Amino acid sequence: MSSHDLTEFPVQSHSSSRPSLEDSSGSPHSELEQRPLPPVDQGKSAWLMLASCCLIQLPVWGFSLVSGLFQEYFSTHDDLEGGKGGLAMVGTTSTGILYLLSPVTFTLLTRYPYLQKYCASIGLVLSVGGSLLSSFATTVWQLIATEGVMCGLGNGLVFSPTTLYLDQWFIRRKGLAYGIMWAAKSISGVALPFVTSACLDRFGARTTLRAWTIVTLLTTLLALHFIRPRIPPASSTVPQPLDLAFLKLATFWMLQVGNIIQSFGYFLPSTYLPSYSTTAAGLSDTTATLLLALFNATSVVGGIVLGSLCDRFAVTNIMLLSSVGSGLSVLLFWGLSTSPSSGSYSQAAIALLVLFSITYGFFAGGFSSTWSGVLTQIKREVPSLETGLVFGLLAGGRGIGSVISGPLSSALMQQGSLTSKESGGIGYATDYGALILFTGVTAIFGGWSWIWHHLRACSDR
Repeated sequence: MSSHDLTEFPVQSHSSSRPSLEDSSGSPHSELEQRPLPPVDQGKSAWLMLASCCLIQLPVWGFSLVSGLFQEYFSTHDDLEGGKGGLAMVGTTSTGILYLLSPVTFTLLTRYPYLQKYCASIGLVLSVGGSLLSSFATTVWQLIATEGVMCGLGNGLVFSPTTLYLDQWFIRRKGLAYGIMWAAKSISGVALPFVTSACLDRFGARTTLRAWTIVTLLTTLLALHFIRPRIPPASSTVPQPLDLAFLKLATFWMLQVGNIIQSFGYFLPSTYLPSYSTTAAGLSDTTATLLLALFNATSVVGGIVLGSLCDRFAVTNIMLLSSVGSGLSVLLFWGLSTSPSSGSYSQAAIALLVLFSITYGFFAGGFSSTWSGVLTQIKREVPSLETGLVFGLLAGGRGIGSVISGPLSSALMQQGSLTSKESGGIGYATDYGALILFTGVTAIFGGWSWIWHHLRACSDR
């Protein structure tokens, strides 16, 4: 059944906080001035809200997209004291906190709606303060505490209420809206690495971090000016009841498990593709950067396309498409890419890695856009659902994969090649062999909810 076949449900994120509040045709809450609510899925306010949510992806996710460049800079310069091995924790800490904070913030903002108006402002102060303080860091642990912990907390507090508001503005076009929002993150990943690399080369890390502080402040302030809820949150400090019935649904857990499995390997290509391209495939640094930018560029298209498909087809089908497409691209294109034993091998490596960046970026980069389909599916089974809670748990699930993938990838790199060096100069024969196989397998099993769905359907007949 398509989501268009469903009766439109007018309220998404924290509707239970206003039990008697309906859409423009309903009865207003006794404490509110009687006025119609703006329309969903259309109108200037809805699209302006979506554009602002897209803009805010730059300060929220920007540093995590270029943390590897700062890591490389600090590891080759004497700007920081302490063991350089801890530099990798800066980016993973920031991203991990942002993801893992989501279940907490989405739950609190749903149960205490009056906190929503303070959340983003507090987050902005933390993000700007952490970014500015990081430019004065003299040790690795100070960089972790400021850019990793402070900015991670701040970005999470900015991201949560804005996403809750977006969920109110789009219902039938929810998949398209989420797809465009995640695509905006990927667009940042296309241009930002080149800009950051140029700034680091010319001005150094400290000046670049201060410039990033200014960018964070200005873009967040501009976006927050236009970001507002469609349904005014209750001003009462009385906790609102939460409907947690969805936690008893097998459907939710099957979709969540697939989400977590996919996230185990999702972050590995963007982390290791540059080093693989230069050390194993013998390509230049410029080519490696271009491959990463190509991955982010095709993620833009994948996010929009897969998100739109979730508005029309079952989410398990779209998850399967994303998972199988990304898994095969890893196993076939990355795994069979060749080593530079000859000029022709180098050309073959470029061709296969370009194909890998395009296909993996499209299919894997659009996986998060299927979350809108998960929300619609669960809402179908639990009409009173607070979809913000589900979104927060999905983001938390991806955070689990983000955190675990770090030590897992180190262990996989120690495992090394899967075949003997004499078997041919392919990806599986390099030190990245085990990592490539793991990434491909977890990508495919990310869509296992499709198998569960069809097995359940057969058992019900």
